This record gives sequence, structure tokens and C-alpha cells, in this order.
Amino acid sequence: MSENRSKLMRSQISCFADEIAVSLDRQIAVLQDLDIRWIELRSSDGISVADFTPEYARQVKEKLDKAGIRVSAIGSPLGKIGIDEDFVSHMKTFDKITHLANVFETPYIRIFSFYLPEGRKPESCREQVMRRIEQMVKEATRCRVILLHENEKQIYGDNAARCQDLMNHFAGENFRCTFDFANFIECDQDTMEAYSLLKPYIEYVHIKDALHETKEIVPAGKGDGQLSAILPLLEESGYTGFFSLEPHLANFSGLSKLEQNAALRAENDTEKAFRLAYHSFMELLG
Repeated sequence: MSENRSKLMRSQISCFADEIAVSLDRQIAVLQDLDIRWIELRSSDGISVADFTPEYARQVKEKLDKAGIRVSAIGSPLGKIGIDEDFVSHMKTFDKITHLANVFETPYIRIFSFYLPEGRKPESCREQVMRRIEQMVKEATRCRVILLHENEKQIYGDNAARCQDLMNHFAGENFRCTFDFANFIECDQDTMEAYSLLKPYIEYVHIKDALHETKEIVPAGKGDGQLSAILPLLEESGYTGFFSLEPHLANFSGLSKLEQNAALRAENDTEKAFRLAYHSFMELLG
């Protein structure tokens, strides 16, 4: 990887800082120590971004501005509900999140494509998923934000083919792809195949890795995600987006809310685990 490109990639590092600590102040201290200048905002002081009040959002923005840290994306829980759950109230949350994107001066909002009922084939839910995503994209266009669909286990867009299906229908200025290596591994999806299918739509990348056999989350480059092969391909493609660290190496506060039926990870020190994830990624960049 060229020296100049490596420097550029380093400048584009963001992260889920709530995996460092619950406290926003502690998150900021560690980010400053590691010279990370971006954050994918998912929660702060134990409060989910979807539950931010206008006053609390202002306080968070002031603290981040003072520390010289900007928001790369809103790490929202949008689309992380069952496909049969109430969508009207969910769209009220959508409206709130789009307002927060404006407050935090980012066009990007991370979304998902809905949990599927156990035992139902994804194809049987496709029409419902498409209707909901269509409505979200229409609102995103109106609000001038960009929805980043993240591949995730147990949702419609868990594997590369169904992510491509979504992109074929909605990709454009307001709907793009977040590529998550470990999440593909957890769904037995080969990441190189996924990259080949989704390359034209990748706008954002989550950095974490996993083992095929056990599905254990491991530091970047230590698993079967093929990061060392795919990152140079991203470089060659002219990718200029963010690389967002999402370690999932420790049992951080809120993990059980993020993963449906999540098994608790080993009780590791969360800050230590985050630093390990950061340095592992730095090794990959060279």
C-alpha cells in the first residue's frame, strides 16, 4: 500500500467510541490519545442516539467540537426491528435521526433491513422489506441525507446477494452500502465474493474481523474476513470513505441491545480491547 494512500486511510479512521467506555468524556480522552478525529455516533453516556433529546444532542456536539472530533455517521438503530413490527412509530424515529444528522453535520445515517421472523424464508418477506426501504429512501431524499445499509445477521440484507438486491433497487445519491467484514463471516458469506458484488455501492466500511468456524469476533486481520486482500482493492478502486472501527471484542455496555440473541462476549477491559482493535488495524495499513 502506498505511503501517501496509507496516510489518507489513517485520516479517514472513525469508530464506535461507545465500545471504549460508557462515558463520553472517557471516549473523547482515548480518541485524543490515539489521534482519532471522527466518531460514528451510536450512544453516549449510556444513551442511544435514537433517545437523544435536543438539549443533550447540543451538549454532545459542544463537547465533540471542543475536542476537535467530528461525526462521520449516525450509527442509528433504524431498520433494526422485526419486519412485522409497527413501522409508523419507527418512521417517527427516522425523522428524529435525520434531524440529528443535521445537528451533527453529517449526511450519513447507518440503517438495517429488518429482522425476519424465525423460520420464514427471506424471499417471503422481500416485498415488505422493499416497501419499507422505499419509504425510507424517499424520506432520505427529501431530507438530503444518505442512508448506509449495513449487512447484519438475521436481517433481510445479511448476505451479499440480498444486499445487492437492495442496491439494485435503491442505490443512488441517498442509499449506499456499508461493508462489514465480520457480519458477512457470521452469515457464512465469503467476503471477497461480497466485495465483488457490492464494490460499486460501497460508501463506508466497518472494521472488524471474525473466524468462520466459531464466528468469534477477532482483531482486524486475525480472522477470515480477508481484510489484507480487500483493503488494497479498495485503495485501487479509489475509495475515499471512512474506515470505522467496531471492535466487538469486549462485553461493552449496550451489546445485548445491538445483537439479537447475543451471547455475552468475554469480560475484557473495553478500553484495552478498543486499543487492541486500533493497533491491529494500524498494522494492516502498514
